[in-house]
Amino acid sequence: MRVGLLNSPASRLRAYWAAYLKELDVEAVTPALDDAEALALGQQSLPDEPTTVQLALGRILALEAVDAVLLPEWPAVSNDAWSEALTELLPRRISGLPTLIPVPDMGGPDLEGHAAEVGLRVSQNGSAVRGALTKVRLLAAEPRISMPALGRAGLATVAVIGPRTLLAEDVLSGSLRPALEAAGLHGVFSPELPHSDVMRRAERMDNATKVPAGERELFGAASMLAGKSAVRGVLLVSPAHDGAAAAALDRIGAKMHLPTLRVDLNPGQTDFDGLEAFAARLNPNVLPSQETP
Repeated sequence: MRVGLLNSPASRLRAYWAAYLKELDVEAVTPALDDAEALALGQQSLPDEPTTVQLALGRILALEAVDAVLLPEWPAVSNDAWSEALTELLPRRISGLPTLIPVPDMGGPDLEGHAAEVGLRVSQNGSAVRGALTKVRLLAAEPRISMPALGRAGLATVAVIGPRTLLAEDVLSGSLRPALEAAGLHGVFSPELPHSDVMRRAERMDNATKVPAGERELFGAASMLAGKSAVRGVLLVSPAHDGAAAAALDRIGAKMHLPTLRVDLNPGQTDFDGLEAFAARLNPNVLPSQETP
């Protein structure tokens, strides 16, 4: 069986699933196009949908002769149909796609149960599944990462908050950091933060248990960075055409006590309405404090 792996840098468990398929002796196939070409393919097929969805679709379409595709589950925000049911919605919009199998993108007590179901589905070999699960168990642990640098000489520090599926993808958001630097801002991006610390911070959210995981993650990152003295403001970034993410970020922005600006990001975009005024408000000519986490 040939199984597609999209190899998205936004996926936390891509090494886990790649190693798992290898242990099962299942052939893993990656997209035959680079990210820019895959994005263009997705944009042609779903021109009015969020850029994150376009990229995922383009990568699927760039897979050659696969029987199934493993798609990491995205943490959803409120009213976020694509994240809640990506593997169901894409085949309804695009005919002829291979079987899409949703897989967890975080470790936890339920991961092995889901992995066992996926393993049986793609290999039909229970003994191989049990052995493979044991061999890849360590890859499910959250990697140890340190807080990123919160200051840079001559620039004002700004928290950059947005979905991991946007900010961790260079093809979607690679133009943002240079645009910030040109405006005199040092961006600290939410996917760079330790996830466990972010989710602990999210517990401070009102009615946190009733809030979707993606929205809690965004709030936790924004609250965590906004509490650092080096951080002067919060930039809230949503994918182009993604109304659910934009609304969630607006709700989070309303809870912040620092200056905020929300922008929609298109791939390759360099000009952002309101960014210069926002940077001026943060007083970028003053050296930000060098805070250690």
